[in-house]
Amino acid sequence: MLWLTWLAANTSMWMNDVAAAWLMTSLGPSPLWVALVQSASTLPVFLLGLPSGALADILDRRRYFVITQFWVAGTASVLCVVQLMGWMSAPLLLALTFANGVGLAMRWPVFSAIVPELVPRHDLPAALALNGVAMNTSRIIGPLMAGAIIASAGSAWVFVLNAVLSLAAAFTIMRWRRVHKESPLGRERLTSAIRVGVQYVWQSSRMRAITIRISLFFLHSTALLALLPLVARALGDGGAGTFTVLLAAMGSGAIVAALLMVRIRSLMPLQTLLFTGTLLQSAGMVTVAFAPSTYLAVPAMFLAGVAVITVANSLTVAAQMALPDWVRARGMSIYQMSLMGATAAGAALWGQVATWRGIHESLGIAAASSVCFMLISRRLVMDRGIEEDLTPSRVFKVPVADAPVDGGRIQTNIEYLIDPTRAVQFREVMQESRRSRISQGARDWQLLHDVYDPTRYVEQVTDESWTEHLRRFDRVTAADVQLRDRKLAFHTGEVPPRVTRFLVEK
Repeated sequence: MLWLTWLAANTSMWMNDVAAAWLMTSLGPSPLWVALVQSASTLPVFLLGLPSGALADILDRRRYFVITQFWVAGTASVLCVVQLMGWMSAPLLLALTFANGVGLAMRWPVFSAIVPELVPRHDLPAALALNGVAMNTSRIIGPLMAGAIIASAGSAWVFVLNAVLSLAAAFTIMRWRRVHKESPLGRERLTSAIRVGVQYVWQSSRMRAITIRISLFFLHSTALLALLPLVARALGDGGAGTFTVLLAAMGSGAIVAALLMVRIRSLMPLQTLLFTGTLLQSAGMVTVAFAPSTYLAVPAMFLAGVAVITVANSLTVAAQMALPDWVRARGMSIYQMSLMGATAAGAALWGQVATWRGIHESLGIAAASSVCFMLISRRLVMDRGIEEDLTPSRVFKVPVADAPVDGGRIQTNIEYLIDPTRAVQFREVMQESRRSRISQGARDWQLLHDVYDPTRYVEQVTDESWTEHLRRFDRVTAADVQLRDRKLAFHTGEVPPRVTRFLVEK
């Protein structure tokens, strides 16, 4: 049910984007104005993705998903009315496209977090590939439907169908009987949830590498889609049909790649797969840029579709595997912010380059730059490549205060006795402990060394409040338990390390 809903929601998204891009070619036919349609559609995900991800982690996801669909339906209705009344202008079209993008920004993080709830972890790559099929089937169905409606009835009726599909998706989601479980600690504050989400991604070397690579890839690959309406005008009859055929070819390549994704991922490691995908996408983009006819451009678009879904799916799976359940929506929202922010910036960048140097040169520069930056990222961006066990764990005993703890930060001290000959190895493990504590939401971490007793070390962790201190126990994973055991292996005392907690007085 949710997969079909996702298919309908993305079909309506593609219909809206295609209709808006084609409408802009008559309202503001310069390359920059046309490219800005893509920027307006994707920029809200960059601006609002993180708050949306935080809300998806702390609110009822089903209700939140429904609200996003009603928002998209309302925006499509306004677009329809404005176009039918003849009030549309280039700036107004960009504003309404931005409003539609707000709905997408709200919707994507919650759906990303829902998928791992519904399938076992070992089936997650296949489930995400199936979502890729939905995304790229919609990439074919949406433009085909939009092109047919534009040619026969006009752009306004595309927005009408978009509103209808969005409403149908909203009512379908309302049938989902998901039970929302409230935390006994109450809802996390939005600002705190955002802070913790950012901390987790920043402390994870794998998530940092993934967000940088997805940003670099889409910063360059978006040039093809952003300038495609203008490329289509120079091919064949230059009509909406040519534009639709090129988009459908790209979507077909993406579907084929998604269906073969498990096999493709088994052929080579992630780093090789990313670079190969970048090469293929760049080759397809150059071919489309200088193709003398549609007959050559269509297979090149197919190749580009294969490359885009291969890179995007591989990095999406890697991101999902690097995130525990409690921060999944926030982590995926940051991932999507990176993707969409790069897409929005790339559309504006390559649109401006096309204005200065021409459409074909802009696409050629984007293709060459994409390969160069991906090579640089392989050398400079570190990824330890370690897949941790992020299964939730209840091994750690939750502390109970003898009296209510009101306000103020909590400082926890853990005292270790360490053999000085193993001090270097202990400090290395404690740096992993620092990353773990901060990623769970701690405000500060320090390792203290007693100047009078060289065997005594104190790990000092500061939390925002007693409630936030307790929340960290809900976020413990099997990997954290393994890290705890590695730290204890260095402790030489006859009793376990002494733990004390203090309320920081204001």
